[in-house]
Amino acid sequence: MTPKTRIAWVDCSSGVSGDMLLGAFADLGVQLADVIDALGVGASLHTATATRQGLRAIAVDVQSDDDQPARSLHDLLRIVDKLDVPEDVAVRARAVLTRLATAEAKVHDTTIDAVHFHEIGAVDTIVDVVGACFAAHSLAVDEIVVGPIALGGGTVETSHGSLPVPGPAVLQLLAGSTLSAHGGPVDVELATPTGVALLAELATGTGPMPTMTVDAVGVGAGGRTLEGRANVVRVVVGEQEPASTAEDGSWLLLEANVDDLDPRLWPEILDRLLIAGAADAWLTPILMKKGRPAHTLSALTGIDVVDLVRTAMFRESSTIGVRISPVTKSALDREWLTVDVLGEEVRVKIARLQGAVVNVAPEWVDVVAAARRLDRPAKEVLAAAAAAAGRELG
Repeated sequence: MTPKTRIAWVDCSSGVSGDMLLGAFADLGVQLADVIDALGVGASLHTATATRQGLRAIAVDVQSDDDQPARSLHDLLRIVDKLDVPEDVAVRARAVLTRLATAEAKVHDTTIDAVHFHEIGAVDTIVDVVGACFAAHSLAVDEIVVGPIALGGGTVETSHGSLPVPGPAVLQLLAGSTLSAHGGPVDVELATPTGVALLAELATGTGPMPTMTVDAVGVGAGGRTLEGRANVVRVVVGEQEPASTAEDGSWLLLEANVDDLDPRLWPEILDRLLIAGAADAWLTPILMKKGRPAHTLSALTGIDVVDLVRTAMFRESSTIGVRISPVTKSALDREWLTVDVLGEEVRVKIARLQGAVVNVAPEWVDVVAAARRLDRPAKEVLAAAAAAAGRELG
């Protein structure tokens, strides 16, 4: 039997910061004290129950010794390298810290080596990054889906003077990720570079809450009280049923012909259909009456989520009618294998027919992310991941 997919959905409708994520993870029961102590930077994590607009949440306060040195990216990476943590925690923490330094170097027109995480800020950063990466590992989720991030507006005072919100580093981090974000809804800074960098590294998908059962909810409090809205991050953990492999017509094919849509919207529409629960979604160029070029939007879905997928098709596209046809489907047994490519983790989907491996497919999102971090062509990472999977499978 195909196992259920364990999912965490992160609600960032009031922004995100490293402390807010740690608060949500602590609320889910993740024990962070030992890993924070092991950092050896004189830091401790204090948690307390708080309320934001009447909503209970966990507020996190990172406390540290006052005599902290300025630290470079190399210094922070060296701290991570000395930690006795699972390898995926260290890999993710190094990647997040590198994302942060790369973004700061870009917006300030300097080099990564010249970027310094000053005094107390460096301690907050390393605690938030390592703590969140350890929590993601502890939750043992297969997918982390991140909702649209509220960024805020107005200006913020920094060591570089008054800067507009969203801040330059936050925008730079978003530019190198698959995350979606929007300005507002209030004129204060809602998303911090550390929070965005963490989600950019941890996210396996973006969008509204997927179709899932809910096992637990963690709520992390932001540092300020916002008028009229709860300043919190919510992490919702649960499971998603595997797609049915039945061949009895329990699959449905949804189709719509569209000839009046801005083509730039199609990638987002396909993503939304998948988030709504479609097993697959695709686009086919067609020629309609009177020679009009158009596309057929198609989605394959189970009966249990057909209403959600059909609603997404109506909401996201310009169609006014959707055709639904029963179909049969045969599916191979699938499993995931994680391989190492030059220090980067890449998931590989393995398909089997009667126990024999018939297909090996590296996950493209992981390939692209690894290629960017390694500054290597994606085709090289793709080939290396496939070769590594072949060696492990024998």
